[in-house]
Amino acid sequence: MKILIVEDEVQVAKVLQKGLREEGHAVDISHDGEDGGFLAEVNDYDLIILDLMLPKKNGIQVCREIRDRGVNTPVLMLTARDSVEDKVRGLDAGADDYMAKPFSFQELLARVRALLRRTSDSKTPTLTMADLELDPISRQVTRGEKNIRLTTKEYALLEYLMRNPYKVLSRTLIGEHVWDMNFDPESNVIDVYVSHLRAKVDKDFDVSLIHTLRGQGYILSDKYQEGA
Repeated sequence: MKILIVEDEVQVAKVLQKGLREEGHAVDISHDGEDGGFLAEVNDYDLIILDLMLPKKNGIQVCREIRDRGVNTPVLMLTARDSVEDKVRGLDAGADDYMAKPFSFQELLARVRALLRRTSDSKTPTLTMADLELDPISRQVTRGEKNIRLTTKEYALLEYLMRNPYKVLSRTLIGEHVWDMNFDPESNVIDVYVSHLRAKVDKDFDVSLIHTLRGQGYILSDKYQEGA
């Protein structure tokens, strides 16, 4: 998933970014409310972690403004204050959950998972393409009777492909969503990871699911024919 952290404490933001990246998420950081609100509007995030006390605009203002502008991305609000009034203000402004600092990173991860689950289709939590299945909750991937073991980044890439079936995804889109907004579009890292993923997902199967469209990007499909 792609996550935005709006946090003015640089070290806190870095720790959160590192931990969330290790879980396979692409993470962008902003250190003030004005910039954070702008990023939340122009980019497609799956979750926003928003500090309450920010320079330029506080978290309440940012949350209220992005909601007024139609941004429905789940918001987890952080604050150094644990008063009931602050919680009520945050939730009334449009936040979906609230955590007081200091907090356990494991608890934050649990809340992140819960918020991300709410936005997925609860009736079909398992993503499928032909005989390929990905369970976002257990993070298990199978194809037919075969269990497929993936690295964190391979899993993130496959999940993004499976959440966008039959769509041509450019390297820019993949880079921004699976990596972050600082991804270098000239890098060949996406091609390398797609190659690794194909070796695990398509090798030894009659039907290939991951396809390259030269000059355009990649597509996950059980109907596409290479060269067609």
